[in-house]
Amino acid sequence: MSKNIFEHSSPGRKGVALPPRDTDIFLDKIIPQKYHRQKSARLPEVSELEVMRHYIELSHKNHFIEKGLYPLGSCTMKYNPKIHETLVRHTCFANLHPYQPESTMQGALELLYELQKDLAEISGMAAVTLQPAAGAQGEFTGIKIIEAYHKSKGNTHKTKIIIPDSAHGTNPATCHLVGFDVVELKSDAQGRCDIARLRELVDENTAGFMLTNPNTLGLFETHVEEISEIMHSVDALIYMDGANMNALMGIVQPGKIGFDIIHYNVHKTLSTPHGGGGPGAGPVGVVEKLIPFLPVPMVAKNEDCYYLDYAHQETSIGKVHTFYGNFAVLVRAYIYIKMLGAEGLRRVSENAIINANYLMAIIKDYYHIQHLEYCMHEFVADGTWQKKANGVSTLDIAKRLLDKGFHAPTVYFPLIIPEAMMIEPTETESLASLNAFATAMIEIAQEAKENPGLLHDAPLTTPVRRVDDVRAVKHLDPIFKIEE
Repeated sequence: MSKNIFEHSSPGRKGVALPPRDTDIFLDKIIPQKYHRQKSARLPEVSELEVMRHYIELSHKNHFIEKGLYPLGSCTMKYNPKIHETLVRHTCFANLHPYQPESTMQGALELLYELQKDLAEISGMAAVTLQPAAGAQGEFTGIKIIEAYHKSKGNTHKTKIIIPDSAHGTNPATCHLVGFDVVELKSDAQGRCDIARLRELVDENTAGFMLTNPNTLGLFETHVEEISEIMHSVDALIYMDGANMNALMGIVQPGKIGFDIIHYNVHKTLSTPHGGGGPGAGPVGVVEKLIPFLPVPMVAKNEDCYYLDYAHQETSIGKVHTFYGNFAVLVRAYIYIKMLGAEGLRRVSENAIINANYLMAIIKDYYHIQHLEYCMHEFVADGTWQKKANGVSTLDIAKRLLDKGFHAPTVYFPLIIPEAMMIEPTETESLASLNAFATAMIEIAQEAKENPGLLHDAPLTTPVRRVDDVRAVKHLDPIFKIEE
């Protein structure tokens, strides 16, 4: 643990000189006497330098992308250009208010309108809503659209959605939340959807199919057009979880290969720092026939004027987010797209794919990898060799990585791979950082053979050692208390 800032406190030390108070005579009128503080607040007395050193010391105890590689599979923890953070804080964006008249925020509406168009073009969809505030809410929006589509046709018997076992974990939860029954589709030996089994599962009660592509094994689902034909033969819709869209930009347009709906995680794919659970944005794209069900309002253009369009209010699923979306995240996505252009976005995906395949090729002789064909932006290695030979688990490997200065990959997911380590190096990592991470993984594999006890005890250098994760969840106590 870092030193408590009170341990740096010294009587009389100050970080800033404040002017004399001139509001005391008004306190009784503003705040009743019974609410006045009876004694001075207990605050640390520290210099500005001590404050800076305290918080910089704390920051170095954490891991962040500017400090080192963050290979968190399926989360795309890449470096985000600081120019985006500078621009999004400009007063022309920061001082906007959603209740302003449309005539006074034409620039913001134009930005949102252009972003809708750009995301539609990237995905090959007919229209995009920017309202959803996260990927999971994007999923919810997409599945609500599926529900609305079937209700509009009187298809009350459409009660189930099929989801592969290689999907993102939020997919089945989303479907249950909307009210659908979930039917799991097992993967075949190649790590992709079992098409023969899918044909057996599909019937007149099927409302849709929810597919993560590339899937959580880092593999591209090559039978999308066939899956689409199967779904559409019973008037079901096919949904793409686009959280891994950073592997497809400029290479594949999902709307052109059979998908009806897609959500983006623009905070992942299009650059917003999102550690700690936010912020996010999950725009949803749809084909032409589903436009009437999109949330309202959409941003539209009439000659030279931009406005909020409620044209499909009667058929819309309604609002899914206050106002018009998570604006600051959308601004970052807009900047990212405009700075890179079509060619640059394709290079982002190509580099993500190259980096993942390079890393997989280096460590494949040291860790078991069930699917050794070329992957997309991520791959899944596992610790089964180490566990069988030396009793070293994937958790031990992950904890030892912390000692070597790297964040651990996603562990024990996807569930279909025992002792899984889902590794995504992202496109922003250099050859040098990839080599350093690979070296660390190879060293750990050697340590597992020669000194497994070392791995059982890891991490050895972090401020906090191993914690009881179950207890932490059940007895979460994040409150900071100062004893008087």
